[in-house]
Amino acid sequence: MTPLNYNHLYYFFTVAREGSIAKASGSLHLTPQTISGQITKFEAQIGVNLFDRTGKTLQLSEMGHLIYSHAEEIFQLGDELSNVLKTQRPISWQTLSVGITDVIPKVLAHQLLKPALKMSESIRLVCHEGDQISLLASLAVNKLDLIITDQPLEPGGHVKAYTHQIAESGLTFFATKEKAAGYRKGFPQSLSSQPFLMQSKKSVVRQRLMMWLDKEGVTPTIVAEFDDSALMKSFGQEGYGVFSVPTIIEKYIASQYGVEIIGRAEECIDRYYIISPERKIKHPAVVEIVNSIPR
Repeated sequence: MTPLNYNHLYYFFTVAREGSIAKASGSLHLTPQTISGQITKFEAQIGVNLFDRTGKTLQLSEMGHLIYSHAEEIFQLGDELSNVLKTQRPISWQTLSVGITDVIPKVLAHQLLKPALKMSESIRLVCHEGDQISLLASLAVNKLDLIITDQPLEPGGHVKAYTHQIAESGLTFFATKEKAAGYRKGFPQSLSSQPFLMQSKKSVVRQRLMMWLDKEGVTPTIVAEFDDSALMKSFGQEGYGVFSVPTIIEKYIASQYGVEIIGRAEECIDRYYIISPERKIKHPAVVEIVNSIPR
């Protein structure tokens, strides 16, 4: 078999990471034509298409995703080797690869993962975002050590994995300082017909929130929906509408975004889970994360 051309692999890896040949061109200091030509040669050498091409848009093919994950590990090891050669101090790193579903608030994921980086052992944390289906596929082929999600595994699924509940929380509602007092009076009925920023339909908490609002007889005006909770908070900070977050991070949100609490829905419970390939968690960093969660 012809030896793998690692220059070609790196060009492919950079394009996939940057999202386009144009951006990779700036990163690699090569012309787009050069990069495109080298990737075409690489595809011919390995006999597979790495990208699904629609016009000028590049999307990783199924095989492209697989090769990208291997390339990521290869170049991560290369960076580690470069560091060892530079410092002359070999370090034994243990990698913790975490999948985070895109509906999980980033600050919550940050709080959950912090204990792993405070361990005496040298832990390299690698985080991947995506939807639950794609992350489960990565877990199934041992590309992830765990997934942080708001949805437990469905019974009868094809992936052999286990769900561990790690936290639960009610919801806290926020608005700008200028509008908070008006919403606070008569909450939650004060939200009726008012602009509201809502989580996307694929978020479990949205379903519970809609049921709670219906039970309270409240019909806000949903002006925007978001997969990315950080983007939702940014719009809320600018006064485009009321938004809700898990109560367990309310202090951070009030401080970071300069918004005020207008009320809570303690019975609107959102639960968070770790999905792991093990019934009994063994990875030392995952054990540390679970043991650090307040009970």
